[in-house]
Amino acid sequence: MTEEPDPLADLWPPAPPTAAGWLPELCGDGLTGFMPPAMPDAAWVLNAMYEHERGPTALSHHEERQARLADGSAEPQLVAPGVDFDTAGVVTGGDLGRAGHPGAGWRRLRWAELAGRTGDPAVPDGLLPSRACFPSVRKRGSLPLGILPPTEGSLDRESWNRLTAVLAAHSPAGPDTRCLAYYSPLTLGADADYHNAHVRTGRLGDAGVLYDNPRTHFSPSNLWAEDRSWLLGTDYDLWATKVAGPPALIEALLDDAGLEAVRLP
Repeated sequence: MTEEPDPLADLWPPAPPTAAGWLPELCGDGLTGFMPPAMPDAAWVLNAMYEHERGPTALSHHEERQARLADGSAEPQLVAPGVDFDTAGVVTGGDLGRAGHPGAGWRRLRWAELAGRTGDPAVPDGLLPSRACFPSVRKRGSLPLGILPPTEGSLDRESWNRLTAVLAAHSPAGPDTRCLAYYSPLTLGADADYHNAHVRTGRLGDAGVLYDNPRTHFSPSNLWAEDRSWLLGTDYDLWATKVAGPPALIEALLDDAGLEAVRLP
C-alpha cells in the first residue's frame, strides 16, 4: 500500500523544542502565544470581519441562538457536566481558530469603516484587538446578526496569505527565507505538550501548508525568520496578530491594501 504524502512533514518537519527558547527571554510567558516587543518597530494586523449584503439586523447572534433553542432547531451545547453554554455564556457571533471569506452575499467589513459608522475607536485606548472592541454595536455582548466578527487565536486565511507574501517581499531570501513556527499548546488539542515546545521549520514560501496543518485549527502562534529579523505573534485570546520587525516592513504592512494594520501604543 502506497503511503499518502504528508506536505506538513515534508515541507515543515519538526524542529527541536529548544529552537523556541529565545521567545520566553524576549517576550515573557507564551502560553497563549508569545507577544513580541518592537524589533525595533511593530504593528497589529487585524483579523478580517465580514458583513452581509443585507447589513446588520436588530437581532443579535445571541438572540437568534435563543430563538432556535426555543423552537427546537438547535441543541444545547454542554461546556461542563450539567452546564450548557447558553446558560453560562453569551453567543457573540465569533469563533476560535481558522476562518476565511464566508462566501456569496458577504463582504469584508473593515475595522476602520465600522469605527467611522459607530464612533467607537477601532481599538479602545488601553486595550488590544479583542471582543471588547465596538461596544456600541453590541447588545449584551453579542454583535448583530449580519456581522461576522473576527475569530480569536488565528489569522484568517486571506490575511495569512497576504501577510506571508509581504514578509517574503521584505526578507533578503524572499520565499526561500528559512523560518520557524511555534504552536501554543492551547491550539493543539489532544496533541498538546506543556513541557516541550511544538516547533516546525521550513520555507516562508511554503507557509500555506502551515495554515492547513491538520493537527490544529489555528494558524501558528508565532512565526519568525531564522535570522530573527522579524517575528509575528498571534494570541489565543485576541482578534489580531502582532508583527515586530524593521520599520520598512511595518510601514509596508500599514500601507498594504490587502491587510488592515494599525499601530497601538
